[in-house]
Amino acid sequence: MSPSVAVAAVTFDRPEELGVLLKAINSQTTPVDSICLVDSGTVPAPTVAGQHKNVDYVRSEANLGGAGGFALAVLKAVASGADWIWMMDDDAEPGDPECLSTLLREAEARGLEAVVPLVVAPGHPDRLSFFFRLNGKVTHDRAEVEKAGFLPDDGHFFNGALIRSDVFFKVGLPDIRLFIRGDEVDFTIRLRKAGIRFGTVTTAAITHPHAFSETKHVFGARWHVIVPESAFKRFYYYRNRGYLIRRHFRVKSLVADVGGYLGYFLRRGDLRGLADWFGAFSAGLRGKGFAPLKDQKF
Repeated sequence: MSPSVAVAAVTFDRPEELGVLLKAINSQTTPVDSICLVDSGTVPAPTVAGQHKNVDYVRSEANLGGAGGFALAVLKAVASGADWIWMMDDDAEPGDPECLSTLLREAEARGLEAVVPLVVAPGHPDRLSFFFRLNGKVTHDRAEVEKAGFLPDDGHFFNGALIRSDVFFKVGLPDIRLFIRGDEVDFTIRLRKAGIRFGTVTTAAITHPHAFSETKHVFGARWHVIVPESAFKRFYYYRNRGYLIRRHFRVKSLVADVGGYLGYFLRRGDLRGLADWFGAFSAGLRGKGFAPLKDQKF
């Protein structure tokens, strides 16, 4: 008997992209049993969901963020009894109809409990949306990463990740406190600590908007920082970086972040940017700044 698969998907005010995603999921050569879709948007999209089969639509009146949305979607997907959970954001799209089949085949062949595809930038098939670090250097070059074939204990969660249901009983759900930007890093660290067998395969891919402009090199290609474009995203990214350093005792990350951001902002003479980074980052280090979204000040 072939393993059963449930999709855990989240959406927020992207009806057109959501339609593309749902169509692509239902066009896979390996059919999914259900699509557990959590909608936290300001304009609900039940009509879009209703145009596609196998969709279990869940409306959230609260903005749960990516972390909370995925936590709820995963819980619904696990409760369906599926063997595997395939995670998707609404602006992602499987690269081809064989994507799910390839992930399942690779997971079985390699004895993996979680398997991640490459994440390719839309309109740039030779570029990866999120970098990998190979031989100490950051790269977005798809061909260079494909040469590795398989990257053990590494991957960009959550988009396109295929995870065995029982993994969530071992490591828990995405942490709703992180809201956005960092929940995937926390989950990856928990996978490693729990000894979960996972990795990235280069024979499967999904597309997802890139973040090229956020990567800021400080001292050459070996040292960089991430600076999101909006104040909203910067706050959560900086705060969550600080919190994850505290939670997982990431000494190397502490040194890299303090040195990197000091170097980046001071060399630009951006004292306001430095102050904003320090405020959010230090709040995370102290375990603070976790008020509800409506109470946050950016």
